[in-house]
Amino acid sequence: MQDYLKFYINGEWVDPVEPRTLEVENPATEEPFARISLGSHADVDKAVKAAQDAFASFSQTSVEYRAELLEKIAAGIQARASDMAKAISDEMGAPMWLANAAQVPAGMGHYMTAAKILREYKFEEQRGDTRIRKEPIGVCGFITPWNWPQNQIACKVAPAIAAGCTMVLKPSEIAPLDAMIVAEIMHDAGVPPGVFNLVNGDGPGVGAYMSGHPGIDMMSFTGSTRAGVLVSQAAAPTVKRVALELGGKSPNIVLPDADLKKAVGGGVMQMMTNTGQSCNAPSRMLVQRDQQEEAIAIAKATAESVKVGAGSDAPKGAMGPISNGNQWNKVQDLIQKGIDEGATLVAGGTGRPEGFNKGYFTKPTVFANVTNDMTIAREEIFGPVLCILPYDTEEDAIRIANDTVYGLSSYVQSGDAGHAREVANQIRAGNVHVNGAGPDFTAPFGGYKQSGIGREWGDFGFEEFLEVKAVFGDANA
Repeated sequence: MQDYLKFYINGEWVDPVEPRTLEVENPATEEPFARISLGSHADVDKAVKAAQDAFASFSQTSVEYRAELLEKIAAGIQARASDMAKAISDEMGAPMWLANAAQVPAGMGHYMTAAKILREYKFEEQRGDTRIRKEPIGVCGFITPWNWPQNQIACKVAPAIAAGCTMVLKPSEIAPLDAMIVAEIMHDAGVPPGVFNLVNGDGPGVGAYMSGHPGIDMMSFTGSTRAGVLVSQAAAPTVKRVALELGGKSPNIVLPDADLKKAVGGGVMQMMTNTGQSCNAPSRMLVQRDQQEEAIAIAKATAESVKVGAGSDAPKGAMGPISNGNQWNKVQDLIQKGIDEGATLVAGGTGRPEGFNKGYFTKPTVFANVTNDMTIAREEIFGPVLCILPYDTEEDAIRIANDTVYGLSSYVQSGDAGHAREVANQIRAGNVHVNGAGPDFTAPFGGYKQSGIGREWGDFGFEEFLEVKAVFGDANA
């Protein structure tokens, strides 16, 4: 059992005000392997005070100083990459191949991107006799999830540091250990005391208190829509800025002119990546009715080819366990709901895969003949479950794609780039991936409707951490 019982506040590792511990479970074994402390209101108060005290000086540091700091942090992550990957694998179940190939590099990439944007960004402009300034918003509170822990920490912390903000981070109590390594990296990189603070805890004890804290100027939250609503409600009385990156039920429109084998097979594999635990996963595949039979056969064969494993024993491309027991139970319930509501089970189903008698492992699952009013087509399952929905016309596909409370991501497959663009422009979502295009850290990430408020990544994410000031009568600036 590894103990991580201290918090990082004001440049030091400190004991919690009120000792209270929580065991961290390895989802592949269902056994605890580490302990953390759960913070209290008093711990948050200490962290916020440290961030407030540090803001006056850090907000005035030079662009070059902050850019170099970000590059030192990125170098620190690279130096600790193996430690970070092992922590992520143990705490949330990502196989080591995925932790090394995607989970850790995603975090590192945001720090490097933020440094580049910072060096090129114009914080002031002159408009006649008025000077427009962009200034750091202040003390930021961050609540991050367990599914892509390094990515979600970095896409908040990196632009905040770039902007000159100070911060308090509450990582997920399910996956807190990689965040503890981040704090060590921040310390070794020379981040000034109070700029970055970390308090572990749960939502009711720490997250809600941070959201309503009068000393925090901005809250940035990533997680479920339900929890995002609670953050907004808690933040409202103090009228702080709130940025939310929430759930999704992303459509993947396979147009009739697409390469069906490539589009369907690729869509299934992307759905199973990270065990389906991605808010932007292409969970609703829309295929023209005439192509259903062929698409179902491709999807079935692809899903049944997916290997399942854990840690360093999992082969490349293998799917790990669901990250925690509560989520595993939810996924199982929703798979059963799909069966009960009449969807056709093409691959997978309830229970663990063959050969697994413990761990939160789930079968790669595909449903066909799904209608958009079924529960599995409406709710974010957050597991390796794909729904295939038939459509008749292109207009029908776009209508079904947009018939959701979510609007985070979407996907279009077509043999004609112009055709794909026309469809992409009609989808109500913050991101559209055409023909398997991957992410771009310089582009904005975020959603329409109940998928969130604001944007992360790139210059759009950077500007979330800036206030705008007009200085009138400043003709000689």
